[in-house]
This record gives sequence, structure tokens and C-alpha cells, in this order.
Amino acid sequence: MSDYILLSLGILLMILGIIGCLVPVLPGPPFSFLGLILLQLTRFADFSQTTLITLGVIAVAVSILDYIVPVWGTKKFGGSKYGMRGATVGLIIGIFLGPMGIIIGSLIGAFVGEMIFKDDINYALKAGFGSLLGFLTGVGLKLATSFVMTFYFVKEWIN
Repeated sequence: MSDYILLSLGILLMILGIIGCLVPVLPGPPFSFLGLILLQLTRFADFSQTTLITLGVIAVAVSILDYIVPVWGTKKFGGSKYGMRGATVGLIIGIFLGPMGIIIGSLIGAFVGEMIFKDDINYALKAGFGSLLGFLTGVGLKLATSFVMTFYFVKEWIN
């Protein structure tokens, strides 16, 4: 019975992990990794120690990179913290508008943030694009990591 409870919690964490890749408040890859750990505690899985350590290190590294990559993208294109904050606010609003709303919301948010910082449309477009590019790169890294962990979860559970 406890195996099924742990399996259910693991599935929930895997789903939250993927959602967490898009929602800035939730740590996506760490949730996905915790889902793997819960599966490991059941009779349904037998991951090698190397696999768990590798995926754990990747989850931590991607979580750290998620803070660095947007800053790099913003600075590379001459942006400011206003652009990054605007991209985050735009993302949160965009979540309610569907998949394209996330991208469009982030871009508009970054643009508005940069316009608040410096009233120059050309600057705001360039810096807003950099903020968006860095932000989307971070989201892509997190999604790739969580999808790989989800693949391992399902593969181990089914076998």
C-alpha cells in the first residue's frame, strides 16, 4: 500500500516539476528529482546510484543556471533588472493566456520593464529581446531536465 502512495506522490511531483519549469515560483527540476527519489523508495524502481547522483547534480546545476542565464542574456543585449522583472511579470500574466501567452507576455513584460527604466523604444526592444532570450533559455534548460527525469521515471515504473 505504501508503494502506491509513494508512486502517487512521485507522479504528482513529476507533474509539478514540469509545471515548475514554466512558473517561476516552483522549482521544476528539483521537484522532478524528488519524484524520482520517491519512485526509488518503492518496489517499482531500482535506479543505479550513479543515475540518481547524476540527475541530482544536473537538477541543482540547472536550478543555479536558471538564475544566471537570464542575467547573462539581459546584460548581453544591454538590458537591466527592470527587463528581467518585466519578463517575469509578463510570464505570470501570460500563463493565463495559454502557451503563446507565456512567450508574448514575457516579451511585452521585458519591453515594458525596459521602457520604465529608459524611455527609448530601440533600447527597450533590444534589451527586452535579450531578457526574453535569456529567460526562455532558462525555461528550455529546466524543461529539458524535467522531461529527461520524467522519461526515466516512466521507463523505470513501466519496466
